[in-house]
Amino acid sequence: MVDRILLKGGHVITVDPQIGDIPGGDVLIEGDTIAQVGTGLSADAEVIDATGNIVIPGFVDSHRHTWETAIRNCAPNATLDDYFVEVLDSFAPLYRPEDVYASNLAGALECINAGITTLLDWSHINNTPDHPDAAVRGLQESGIRAVYAYGSANTSLASYWFNSAISIPSDDVARVRSTYFNSDDGLLTMALATRGPGFCQDEVVTGEWNMARELGLPITIHIAMGKLAGKWSMLKQLDTLGLLGPDMTYIHSCYLSDDEWHLVAKSKGTVSIAPQVEMQMGHGWPPVAKARSYGLRPSLSIDVVTTVPGDMFTEMRCAFAAERWRSNDSVWKSEDPLPETALTARDMLTMATLDGAHVVGLESKTGSLTPGKQADVVMIDGHAPGIAPVIDPVGAVVLSADTANVDTVIVGGAIGKRGGVLTSDWESARKAVQASSEYLQDALAKKKAEEKADA
Repeated sequence: MVDRILLKGGHVITVDPQIGDIPGGDVLIEGDTIAQVGTGLSADAEVIDATGNIVIPGFVDSHRHTWETAIRNCAPNATLDDYFVEVLDSFAPLYRPEDVYASNLAGALECINAGITTLLDWSHINNTPDHPDAAVRGLQESGIRAVYAYGSANTSLASYWFNSAISIPSDDVARVRSTYFNSDDGLLTMALATRGPGFCQDEVVTGEWNMARELGLPITIHIAMGKLAGKWSMLKQLDTLGLLGPDMTYIHSCYLSDDEWHLVAKSKGTVSIAPQVEMQMGHGWPPVAKARSYGLRPSLSIDVVTTVPGDMFTEMRCAFAAERWRSNDSVWKSEDPLPETALTARDMLTMATLDGAHVVGLESKTGSLTPGKQADVVMIDGHAPGIAPVIDPVGAVVLSADTANVDTVIVGGAIGKRGGVLTSDWESARKAVQASSEYLQDALAKKKAEEKADA
């Protein structure tokens, strides 16, 4: 008999535009797949009582440097410029494979705990061939659905980020691809995390793009952000090199020109926005409305837990407040009503789920509670202080809920959180990432002491 789970009697927000919301609804899971959504469903299944609760698709984080879990909050006041020094030029060269493993396992479990069932792991910590193996193993053991985006090493800021002549090693990318990602049917798939023009020489950029396309890997790149990559017209450079395509995701995109936005739309690229980081660290204004004005479907992402929280509730609220401020400000003098394009709470939930799946290339598998899709399902506790009473379930998720309200998380039909508690061995993962954190802090202190002594 196929394993079945029936979530019964909740307010089901499918985020499927054809199905809509189902008050007092049920979701039937068979194996790893959503079999039915509706009311009055019955089956020989494990029943989870969802009465008074809210059932949604799992959140999709379309860009996170998961390897930084071990150094959480190490740079709370950092700007983007500071981050390059305080993280990439300080901690990153010290990372051992075991630190990457511990960070990816704990970081992925952190995602599941927060209702994030799909993660794009932007892994620019491949200092040796053992590092990507460790990263993939951490993701595998967590049970999350993830896109592992293979990035560069980070052993020297000057060598890898200042007009770099060092390419991501194609032989190792091919090795990781053939070893772990022979099929696109599993929980884990693969992409290439590229630095791009401005950070790299044209030959490196062209070579990495060609490598990705030869291996059938989508490409994800940080672009048009802050003082570093905000002034280089990176997207125009990519267009000049003839590299634009529908397999590309542009992260941040805060300072794209109108011409560049047109190029993104024309080439059918996708956009990942990290509102809290962008507002806090100086990347630029989160371009949610701008991207949507070009017919794009931007997604949300966390980016770095060195400096911001690791949950999607924060991102939804930050983006919502930022863009609603702009909409309100646009009619302040005229006293006209809000423009029809003003974002709604439902827009934000769609960005955090279905649009996220679109951006990471998994919309056919996840992002909505659609029969036939993978069973990536989250149940939000509607009875808790701060969320009860629930009048508007979408508003409750976007504006009131937080990680503590995530009661149940199912990834591909497997329960990863039940009754508010992770089903995995979190304590072992916590101890491992704590040990890595202590090692990295000690190693950095020793490195600084040695540099001071040599000065």
